[in-house]
Amino acid sequence: MVDPVAIGFGAGLVLVFVALHAARGTGWEATADISEEVIERRASTVEETEFPEPGSRAIGGGSAPAGAVAAGEEGELEEGAAAEESSGPGDVPEDEIEHFEVEFTKEGDTIEVANNETVLEAGEDEGWDMPYACRQGQCVSCAGQITSGGNAEDYVEHDNQQMLDDAELDEGYTLTCVAYPRDDFTIETGEAP
Repeated sequence: MVDPVAIGFGAGLVLVFVALHAARGTGWEATADISEEVIERRASTVEETEFPEPGSRAIGGGSAPAGAVAAGEEGELEEGAAAEESSGPGDVPEDEIEHFEVEFTKEGDTIEVANNETVLEAGEDEGWDMPYACRQGQCVSCAGQITSGGNAEDYVEHDNQQMLDDAELDEGYTLTCVAYPRDDFTIETGEAP
């Protein structure tokens, strides 16, 4: 059985403690926000890299653009340095553009891809959500596997891919962000070695 006097006494004590606490205050004051200062201090200790920021949809990144020329300390061209015209697999004259049939297995469609366009760009032009991160051949986020048989470089020309070794190329793996078609083929996107 519940004793009403005990319940009343307990409730009275609780009310007294709450009243004393509220009347006296806590005396706590918030300290100044130093989070920005800490972030800046930590950032100053990390050296700069040319690798782009991570992210599934990063475009460009932090590295120098293709064809960038060495610069002096003031950001000016060094004496005797001339801008070199870089020529890559995507630099095809208008009168030499060819189109190849590329079957995207996961997307369930076959499209024509020009030899001056990457496999990734062609898929994005179709409105497909293609995986990628760096767009420079420096990661494997955009990797796919050419399932037509043989070495990937029998079907595509890579523009400076840095991640796949010869054995992986022999198995048909390619980096779609730097792969320009040179023949008809079937590809399974989102497949990394």
